[in-house]
Amino acid sequence: MQGYIRAVDAVNHRVGRVAMYGIFVLMGILLWSSISKTFFLPSLWTLEMAQFVMVAYYILGGPYSIQLGSNVRMDLFYSQWSVRKKAWFDLVTVLCLIFYLCVLLYGAVSSTAYSLGYWGSEPFSYLGGVLIGTEEIGRMERSSTAWRPYLWPIKSIMIVGMFLMLLQCISELFKDVLRLKDNPV
Repeated sequence: MQGYIRAVDAVNHRVGRVAMYGIFVLMGILLWSSISKTFFLPSLWTLEMAQFVMVAYYILGGPYSIQLGSNVRMDLFYSQWSVRKKAWFDLVTVLCLIFYLCVLLYGAVSSTAYSLGYWGSEPFSYLGGVLIGTEEIGRMERSSTAWRPYLWPIKSIMIVGMFLMLLQCISELFKDVLRLKDNPV
C-alpha cells in the first residue's frame, strides 16, 4: 500500500504543480481578450480557450488539492475528533467519492468517444481501439460557436484528470486504512 501511495502522490504532486501555472495561461488569454476588444478586432477564440484552460486547471489540479487536504470540508466537528475517528469518517466519505468518480469517469469516456464520432455502447473498447489503431475515428464533434474548435482534446483532459483523481482517492483510502491500523503514512 505504501508503494502505491508514494507513486500516486508523486505523480499527482508533479501534475498539480504544473497545472498551477495554468492560472497564468488563463490570465494571459483574458488579458489578450481585453486588449483585442479595446484596440483591435475581438478574437473569436479567447472566451472558449479561457474556458478550456480553466477546465484543465481545475480538473488536473483536483488530485493535488485532495492530496494536500485543501479541499472544502465541513469542519464543525471534524477538527475536534481523534485521528482514529477522522480516519473512519474519511474512509466512508472517500468510498462515496470513489463511486462518484467512477460514474464521472464513465461519463467522460463516453463523451470523449462521442466527440470522436462513436455512437455505440462500448466507449472503453472503442477508445482502446483508437489508441492501438484498430478503430477508426468518425466525424469529430466541434463546438457550435463561431470559432468551432474540436472538443476531443478537452474531453481527453477530463479523462486524465478524473483518472488521476480516482487514483488519488484510492491513495487517500489506503492512508486511512493505515491510520486505522496505527501505521500512519
